Amino acid sequence: MKLMIASDIHGSAYYCEKMIQSYKNEKPEKLLLLGDILYHGPRNDLPKDYNPKQVITMLNEISSEILCVKGNCDTEVDQMVLNFPIMAEYCILYVDHHMIFATHGHKFNETTPPSLKKGDILLNGHTHVSKCEIYENFIYMNPGSVSIPKENSAHGYMIIEEKIVCWKDLAGEIYKQEVI
Repeated sequence: MKLMIASDIHGSAYYCEKMIQSYKNEKPEKLLLLGDILYHGPRNDLPKDYNPKQVITMLNEISSEILCVKGNCDTEVDQMVLNFPIMAEYCILYVDHHMIFATHGHKFNETTPPSLKKGDILLNGHTHVSKCEIYENFIYMNPGSVSIPKENSAHGYMIIEEKIVCWKDLAGEIYKQEVI
């Protein structure tokens, strides 16, 4: 299974369009969004081309291809305009014999993880920093942010396919890779 993971669009039509183009180029089975879709949040500056209504339209056009978890900036009113579920605190997926616990990261994260076992993957957004850290009981991964990356992360996403995890910028260039 090929899975594309992205997080923290924060209402940027500009970066959402680039993310969707990357999705179409990558041709994964699903796009997993790790929350913070429409609102930029009080701690962030407005992202480039902030236009939540346009982001709604773009994402709704591919709604059958999206899995999503709730970010700390996502609300029930956002769910009223999006045609795919966004209110789940987490989802559990199995990819290439790995259990993936996907959540935004404001509740469960690398310092306060859920109960996991060796080889399980904790997948977060929230920090806007791309990362891979191997702990004794789990592997922590973060795709960074589509629209407001921090700490020299790229505007980007992750691809998981056949035990290979690639962090890519929105032009599709690999800037980090791990074997799981």
